[in-house]
Amino acid sequence: MSAEPVPETVSGTAADALATKLEDTKLPPETEVNEGEDDDEDDDDTAPAPQAEGEKKKKKKKKKKSGAKKKGTTAKAVCEQTEPPSIGLTKMFPNGIFPVGEIQAYDESKFDESRKRITGEELRERERLVQQEDGFDYNIVRRAAEVHRQVRQYAQRTIKPGMSMTDIANLIENGTRTLVEENGFESGIGFPTGLSLNEVAAHYTPNAGDKRVLQSSDVLKVDFGVHVKGRIVDSAFTMTFEPTWDPLVAAVKEATNAGVAAAGIDVRLGDVGAAVQEVMESHEFEVNGKTHQVKCIRNLNGHNIEPYRIHGGKSVPIVATPGLDVKMEEGEYFAIETFGSTGRGYVVDSGECSHYARKVNPPQVPLRVSSARQLLYNINKNFGSLPFCRRYLDRIGEKNYLLALRHLVQQGVVTDYPPLADVPGCMTAQFEHTIHLRPTCKEVVSRGDDY
Repeated sequence: MSAEPVPETVSGTAADALATKLEDTKLPPETEVNEGEDDDEDDDDTAPAPQAEGEKKKKKKKKKKSGAKKKGTTAKAVCEQTEPPSIGLTKMFPNGIFPVGEIQAYDESKFDESRKRITGEELRERERLVQQEDGFDYNIVRRAAEVHRQVRQYAQRTIKPGMSMTDIANLIENGTRTLVEENGFESGIGFPTGLSLNEVAAHYTPNAGDKRVLQSSDVLKVDFGVHVKGRIVDSAFTMTFEPTWDPLVAAVKEATNAGVAAAGIDVRLGDVGAAVQEVMESHEFEVNGKTHQVKCIRNLNGHNIEPYRIHGGKSVPIVATPGLDVKMEEGEYFAIETFGSTGRGYVVDSGECSHYARKVNPPQVPLRVSSARQLLYNINKNFGSLPFCRRYLDRIGEKNYLLALRHLVQQGVVTDYPPLADVPGCMTAQFEHTIHLRPTCKEVVSRGDDY
């Protein structure tokens, strides 16, 4: 999800509730570090990025290491998923151990001097202790990531021109609810499903009554999130149904991977943006005799992710940003997302709003519209600080709520996120991954065989 980060912090009762939710994530000692994960950690601080299977066998020096660099092979499901997906992930992985994401080694030359003095053994010990200290087990976010992979791969097989945008949204969201075994704030949808088309880069999802139908000439960005106990996996991809715009999609996918590769502990956020821009804007292609230079959409960013808060306080630019010296830190989660365009490379608000989010720390202001007070109560009860859309309000039984919702926006309690579009007639594409900066390695938790 690509909205500008919201800088507010949790306070008061919200902070207490968040602490309780994080405390609930603690697992028994025997599950805090699983065998497959330990194998990863024994190797993370010296291993290169993922290798071919043959190379891994040659370099195999420690037992059970053969799966350490592969995507999603640490855990095995006890059954196959149905088509369409209908089996909750805790039933497929009853031992609570879920597939590990792609493991990438850090570029140690980027480390601060103090970190360079830490030994690999010390980092591995920190890896083992971090879950106990934070009350958080890696398998929680991995469960959300596996839900995302299974739902999106079904969507990729199923979405076709001629489908309504509402049907596509329902397909993804109902699949997510089923596989994550939706249960209030314990597990569910991380934010509304973005289905932005063509020049619209982000924040479009159909409202009730939207009759738009997917066309074969459309470029569709699919951006959705899954959360388990507040840990949100935010990942996105682009679909085309004709080959015309495939070079644009390829450029953005490559740029996203460059951003993922550049990210790491002690890395400056501006340096990640420079790496993305260098790759993205090296691409050009021709359509109907016209050459298109792929441009980064410079006013869209990646972001860090905090519990129950899709946009933390750090933005990850996708263009070189001299002077941006804020660094990534150990333990943080980031959504590395990039957007490419054949237009200006700049988006503005465009069209009817569908996305909203209550501020993490909303102002204490009088709400003079009684229906706004009731709506806020239901927003707090059902979504908290997680983003929502009008369809979600319809789903919980809200009616005639637009005046109340507008009042909450005007009072600064809720933020609206209208669709963001480049110039009409251009095309935009998006890819995004969630990464976790572990003490010993970088885990691309949302990586799959598809992207």
